[in-house]
Amino acid sequence: MADLPTGTVTFLFTDLEGSTELAHRLEDAWHGVLVEHRSLVRAAVNDSNGSEIDCRGDEFFVAFDDAGAAAEAAVAAQRSMAKHPWPEDTELRIRMGMHTGQAIYADQDYLGIDVHRAARICFAGHGGQVLMSEATQALLPDDLERRELGSYKLRGLPGSERIYQLLAPGLGTEFPPLRGVDEDGDRPPALRVVLADDSVLLREGIALLLEHAGFEIVGQSDDADDLLVKVDEMKPDVAVVDIRMPPGHGDDGLRAAGMIRERYPQTGVLLLSQYAEPAYARELIAGSPEKVGYLLKDRVSDVTGFADAVRRIAAGEVVLDPEIQL
Repeated sequence: MADLPTGTVTFLFTDLEGSTELAHRLEDAWHGVLVEHRSLVRAAVNDSNGSEIDCRGDEFFVAFDDAGAAAEAAVAAQRSMAKHPWPEDTELRIRMGMHTGQAIYADQDYLGIDVHRAARICFAGHGGQVLMSEATQALLPDDLERRELGSYKLRGLPGSERIYQLLAPGLGTEFPPLRGVDEDGDRPPALRVVLADDSVLLREGIALLLEHAGFEIVGQSDDADDLLVKVDEMKPDVAVVDIRMPPGHGDDGLRAAGMIRERYPQTGVLLLSQYAEPAYARELIAGSPEKVGYLLKDRVSDVTGFADAVRRIAAGEVVLDPEIQL
């Protein structure tokens, strides 16, 4: 990917609110609606010279070398979404979050805590809302209005973050309280999870899902080698691993999962796959049919079922996708 922003970069994440419900309700029309949504967001990003890093389902991950350009793209996309003639009785609303930090680009992806902070800010918002960090708002031109919402502890990240909302004609101004803020009070120790997938969008989506379900995400990796390092350092209760990962983009995740089961038997392993591959499931279970699971990635959308699968694996059970016939 050529000419990506370097140095100080503003990261923008977008997420379509209520997309699962929309997909069920619109049925055959959903695909066309999703394509139109992507076209509107991409047009706004391109007009502001942004670089699309990833697009998965209804989510975007974009980078800009200028915070003002990122804000302009966000406003333009929100206005386009609001004006677009969607199917009758349908409203598409996207939440957006921005954070500015130092770009760490490796293995064809941006890495580091600043990327995760931008994603968490996005998922804290609501459809139609544009949120940003203190670092981003400080770099915006004076003519872009923003409102301070307060200081929040974003789940899974150290310290507190002062959050601002971007205000502009055509954008909503009043929204419910932010989502994903840690609640006070005593809680039992959370199950500790390491995530491994080369898509930051999918990793962040799973991280938010599990954190809302009470898990603690203690590490994220985008390749199999770093996954083994994270498991060795953090000793998690469960590692959630994509089968096909860098560095080889083959079955690297499967091989790393086998090493984890051999070296760290106290850590459960949940493999995620795009397709049902019984041979991989048999290989994973061989020799030790406990604390292991194999699910299709589509199952992640079943929030309750997915979280329950992770808990069962931590407790010593074997969890297999219904599509897998051993």
